[in-house]
Amino acid sequence: MASVAGALRRWALRRARSGATRSNLPWSFLSTSTTGAGNDAVSEQIGQGASGGEKAKTSAGSIPPPIRVSLTDSAGRGVFASRAIGAGDLIHTASQPVVAHPLPSLLSKVCYYCLRRSSGDTAVLSDSSCSSSRYFCSDECKEKSKGFLEIESTSSWSAYDTHCKERGLKYPFLVKRLACMVVAGTVSADTLDILQPASLHPDMLPEMEAEYELLKLAFVEADLEEALISFLTKQWFLGVMARIRINAFRVETVGGSYEDLLDLASSSVVADSAVGNAVYILPSFYNHDCDPNAHILWIDNMDAKLKALRDIEPGEELRICYIDASMDREARQSLLYHGFGFQCRCSRCLSGD
Repeated sequence: MASVAGALRRWALRRARSGATRSNLPWSFLSTSTTGAGNDAVSEQIGQGASGGEKAKTSAGSIPPPIRVSLTDSAGRGVFASRAIGAGDLIHTASQPVVAHPLPSLLSKVCYYCLRRSSGDTAVLSDSSCSSSRYFCSDECKEKSKGFLEIESTSSWSAYDTHCKERGLKYPFLVKRLACMVVAGTVSADTLDILQPASLHPDMLPEMEAEYELLKLAFVEADLEEALISFLTKQWFLGVMARIRINAFRVETVGGSYEDLLDLASSSVVADSAVGNAVYILPSFYNHDCDPNAHILWIDNMDAKLKALRDIEPGEELRICYIDASMDREARQSLLYHGFGFQCRCSRCLSGD
């Protein structure tokens, strides 16, 4: 087990150095409370499955993961070990994120639903409303996509998609899919409200407002019932974007199996492993540490797995690294402060390392 943990730790640090762990703006866990409805939602995510279909589970399936969400002394909500966790252990798996979307450049190569890469022997489902083919890895993924895909296919997204692609934007595609899911009735309009939003700089608002107008226009021109799109206000759009910007994961699959990960740990990590972006609930509660005790990884699809990098004691907070851990202290402090709005006071930063 020690060799497994060591390989995992070396692999995790190598991924962090390549910027592979998160989106450009990783998630924030600086939420203020776990009381009331929010606490009930978190409890449900850990014990039974998360909002939006996300499942929190261990390899044993029926055994609840060894974690609890509680308030920290200085960083809002955090995730803590409810029992001892061994180095290299799978702590939990978060499957079926609230919303996910492949990279726009990989629509014909990555499953439109689960973000699994094409093996080259599966048919591609084309749709007349989109200039690009959509790939599905299985009939099951096609079926699970039916709700949002039917809504998406009723609209013309040419102007919206072109606007986003020309500017290299990723997150508006997540908003587009989430809006289609809301119209289809598969999620509620407030499904991301439990997550901490980013502070949007005034300079960002004009472009976001332009994206909102294009999104709204696509739905209006689809001639949907007004009641179905009544949620689609500028306030809703900006609120969702603020949460997605700071909570979206960049999904980078390593391929193969967990055993293959050990081989990757002792070799170069494939540089071009990003397949898309996804938003989860429970994983968004993990706080940052420049010397983390846990790491999130994806094997071959959007199922996010949290692994222990070392032995973890009961009651110890589980933390992951948001940024490139190889940067010096000054660079890390600057990025965390300007990107996430907090000054890191982890033991590594306090020691001057």
